Amino acid sequence: MPSTAIHAALAQRPAFVARQLVHKANPAEVLLTGWRPDGNDGFVASAHWPKVHGCYATGRTALDPLLLTETVRQSLPLLCHGAYAVPMGHHLLWDTFSYELTPEALAPKDRSGPLELHVTCLDLTRRGTRAAALTLLVSVVQGADLLAQCTTRLTVQAPAVYQRLRAGRGTPEDVTALPASPAAPISPFALRRARHRDVVLSPAGNDTRWRLRVDTTHPLFFDHPLDHAPGILLLEAARQAARMLPAPRPLPVMAMETSFFRYVELDAPCWIEAQLPQLGPDGHRRTVISLRQNGVEHFSATVKLAREPGHRYLPSAQAGIEIIPSPVRGSVAVPVRA
Repeated sequence: MPSTAIHAALAQRPAFVARQLVHKANPAEVLLTGWRPDGNDGFVASAHWPKVHGCYATGRTALDPLLLTETVRQSLPLLCHGAYAVPMGHHLLWDTFSYELTPEALAPKDRSGPLELHVTCLDLTRRGTRAAALTLLVSVVQGADLLAQCTTRLTVQAPAVYQRLRAGRGTPEDVTALPASPAAPISPFALRRARHRDVVLSPAGNDTRWRLRVDTTHPLFFDHPLDHAPGILLLEAARQAARMLPAPRPLPVMAMETSFFRYVELDAPCWIEAQLPQLGPDGHRRTVISLRQNGVEHFSATVKLAREPGHRYLPSAQAGIEIIPSPVRGSVAVPVRA
């Protein structure tokens, strides 16, 4: 390639934020390019989605929820450190996270290129000068399209407090990690995945039950050493489980409401249990996914699938009806860090 073409290609590459600001070890996995106040007590985080990626669905396709959730996840430490005076080394603990895709996000389209996350703080608790807990509303916009709206609540803990919360399990060296060769996955074809390593479900002899497949060498889920299964892995497990449930036709996941109750440890099996989907008056199928370890629920998600093709939507019939309510639980303890 001529040198002028090389310089032109480099000039077109976006400048991403430092990997430490989004809690990533590999700079190639950073998706955010900056942030700024919006002049109305909120913020705008800018991002750039890759043309090709080893894990996210790219090219002409519907928006990959895994790409969406990782982009939003990266915005949380970026704003905590940049806008809310949270020191590096503090831990961000996920309490709840929900998202809903718009019809524009489900349409096949090239998703690569710049986008913005418009962030509004709905609630803020401070400890001294720094943020201790935040509830944020995030609208994801690309060009003229609103792609998704997300809501999340997280808390912030100092390293010493985190160590007490973990009760001696606060570093990767304190646990016996699962083997580098995890249990066999279900068929990637069933999930429209190209590689076995991106499947996080392992068969358990049941159409509504699986074992969580933890691969501590996975470049996205375990970008750096962790002492527990990261929150984004649990979100992806719930999505994959919902896609695997019996249904007349495969439908994409378009919304999730999740709650984190306890850490999913690396040295014990975690079981994924799903309710059979129920069809609501609005044409959407919904299911509740639960992740349990040692007989105790650690994570729960209410998952909504895209509307059945040809279903006639009757707003008056569905108004005020909730087919499967999201489980109500207490506080969370799963770090945002992936």
